Amino acid sequence: MLTNTVIGIDLGTANILVYSKNKGIVVNEPSVVALDTATRKVLAVGTDAKDMIGKTPGKVIALRPLKDGVIADYDVTTELLKQVMKKAAKKLGLTIRKPTVVVCTPSGATTVERRAIQDAVKNAGAKTVHLIEEPVAAAIGADLPVDEPIANTIVDIGGGTTEVAIISFGGVVSCHSIRIAGDQLDEDIIQYVRKNYNLLIGERTAENIKMEIGYAPIPHEEVKMDIRGRDLLTGLPKTITLSSYEMQKALRESLLHILEAIRATLEDCPPELSGDIVDGGVILTGGGALMKGIQDWLSKEIVVPVHLAPDPLQSVAIGTGKSLTVIEKLQKVVK
Repeated sequence: MLTNTVIGIDLGTANILVYSKNKGIVVNEPSVVALDTATRKVLAVGTDAKDMIGKTPGKVIALRPLKDGVIADYDVTTELLKQVMKKAAKKLGLTIRKPTVVVCTPSGATTVERRAIQDAVKNAGAKTVHLIEEPVAAAIGADLPVDEPIANTIVDIGGGTTEVAIISFGGVVSCHSIRIAGDQLDEDIIQYVRKNYNLLIGERTAENIKMEIGYAPIPHEEVKMDIRGRDLLTGLPKTITLSSYEMQKALRESLLHILEAIRATLEDCPPELSGDIVDGGVILTGGGALMKGIQDWLSKEIVVPVHLAPDPLQSVAIGTGKSLTVIEKLQKVVK
């Protein structure tokens, strides 16, 4: 079964990654589709489509078919998966059309949402589809010993959801999934700039601000950044200067929700496993783990060591692919 026609897919709200055991990450594209609204024809996917966000004529829209880690638009997601799997097959030089696919789902996804993901991947050309919970995949990708009876605590801050889970013996012991993550942080920045400066900025600008001057609530040296947007009063383009202190204020509430989810998960942990958490600490993965100061801030707040996964952005995809080798051991969590 484990041939090179087996691939792992991280179907994320922000990015879609495809992993192959032989070649590692073969596709890493934004989960964005450019659609002609008149014909419902897909014009572009991935990076090409993301470049169109906020810059297309009326009848062309660039949209994300996945919301909060689950499918919001079934047909468009299937088309996105088809294109992505085509790209992966090309890179892998596959002649066999139907691969076996392991795809991750948010731990908070309902049965209907899981079935939709499974069907979409099958319709995109997969032979068989296995589902694995996102935190388990992230833990495997971060090289944690998930099949041993010790607590592995993972915090995966993605685009649509933040998943906090304690994994032991191949399964999720305690878990909280909240729909506050990278996208919500971008939205916080958009709202802050709108409210305080009467300036309208787009998603991509907000994402750049977050990456450049977004800080967790820790003391730091102030950094400034010039941004452009549309003045809501005059309707004309305008440039303003933002400070990292302002961004701290804008992002604070959402980050506190993430902290609350981590605390709630640790409180639900069986006492026998609590000792392991003190020793092993908490592992951060996902794009949100790269925010400046988040590691130090969380460590101070939960009084437990906080480590960054070796490759936070690709942990879930790598884990999804690697789980194939231990799929028998993980049958408990693979539906």
